[in-house]
Amino acid sequence: MQLTVDCQKRPEGTKPNALRRSGKIPAHLYGHKGTEAISLVLDAKVVERLLIKASVNNTLIDLNITDVPWRGKTLLREVQSHPAKRTTYHLSFFAVAGHGDTDVEVPVSFVGEPVGVKLENGVLDTQFTVVSLRCAPENIPEAISVDVSNMHVGDILYVDALNLPENVTYLGDSEQAIATILPPQVDAKAEDEAEAEAAAAEAAEAGETETEGEEQSESATSEQA
Repeated sequence: MQLTVDCQKRPEGTKPNALRRSGKIPAHLYGHKGTEAISLVLDAKVVERLLIKASVNNTLIDLNITDVPWRGKTLLREVQSHPAKRTTYHLSFFAVAGHGDTDVEVPVSFVGEPVGVKLENGVLDTQFTVVSLRCAPENIPEAISVDVSNMHVGDILYVDALNLPENVTYLGDSEQAIATILPPQVDAKAEDEAEAEAAAAEAAEAGETETEGEEQSESATSEQA
């Protein structure tokens, strides 16, 4: 996925909070000229629409600074939010042109219903929701699909089983587990109820045995009398 966003250079001396009150969001662009950074400002509504579609370290964004002018492909590196209001506070973009392969985070999509869940009453336990990859900006996959339909109870799927696109490298331990099918879960409440019923049945049986013994004893006494 690639998006286009227009923004402007932030006027010197402007206060970030004043910008936010006026419906603007401050931002920074890094990597467009080596280590040099440029301060930007985006319309809050543009940011709101952007964050619906874009993901940090995943979505390629065509950033257009209309008054510099500068235009280039970037990644959204960071989204800062207000700690109490949870509103967007600041954005950081990284220009990818000329930097070769870059590190990105891509969501993992689990496909299919495992045999171990459908027929064996197991539970699918997934350890990853995203994976860290390294690739050229134009090769960033939108998601990595993992087929779990043939997994049985006790099966474990490892990272090295991922079907990664060509020239895309996984950053991490290839022996790390992605998903496993756990045995059927025992309902603790049902188990407690079953144990209570069994205990009650045993108590009732013991009571009946005791009553029969008393009756037999009383009968024997009567006969002797």
